[in-house]
Order: sequence, then structure tokens, then C-alpha cells
Amino acid sequence: MKPITKKRFKAYLIDLAVSTAATAGVEYVLRKKIKSEAFHALVTPTAVMWALEYAQLRNSGRTIGYKTMGLAIENTDGTEPTPGQIVKRMAYRDTISTFDYIKDREAFEAQDGALLPHDRISGTVVKEQ
Repeated sequence: MKPITKKRFKAYLIDLAVSTAATAGVEYVLRKKIKSEAFHALVTPTAVMWALEYAQLRNSGRTIGYKTMGLAIENTDGTEPTPGQIVKRMAYRDTISTFDYIKDREAFEAQDGALLPHDRISGTVVKEQ
């Protein structure tokens, strides 16, 4: 695994921990209104994680995990990602990207881990700060 990929993985774990804590608070409030366990198991965690990630990337181009690990997400031309790119990146990463990894592990990383399939699709790249 390349050094940037290791940092990206650690950043993702940090973001997951932050999202899990936020999900616990949101679930506490929603449990009184929504009784479906399936909703709380499937929809709430994903919605909270995507909302947090989207808000952070729109504000500063970095999530808490990426800031901690010294990484930033940019367009290939060095500008901040657009809202459409952010959504496309998150959706691809959490769905199809897994199959890309299973299909061809060696070609999964490009540019020493700065470019993963969801980055190629959305037109973004991860750089060290």
C-alpha cells in the first residue's frame, strides 16, 4: 500500500469515528419520531456521513480526517471540487468502487495512491499539504 493510500485510509477511519458519534446523537432524536429499525441501521448512518463529508468538503476542501492526516481534495487543475463532484465522488466510493478493487487490485491505485477510481470518475485528486 502506498504512503498516501495509508494516510487516506487513516483519514477515512477518523471521519468514520466522527460520523459514528454524530449518528448516535441524530439517532437519539429520530428514535422518537421514526420507529423503523431498518431506517436507523441503513439510512441514518449513511445520510449522516454523507452530510458531514459534503459540508466539510464544501467549506474547506478537507474533512476532519484529511486535515488530521495532512491531505486535501482538489480538482485536477488545483481548484476546489464542485458540489456535483463531491456527490459523485461519495456515491461512487460507497458503491461501485468496491467492485473495482475486487476486479483489479493492482490497478486500483494510481499516482502513488493520490488517484483512486472514485477520484478518476469525479475529476479530483488527493494531495498532501
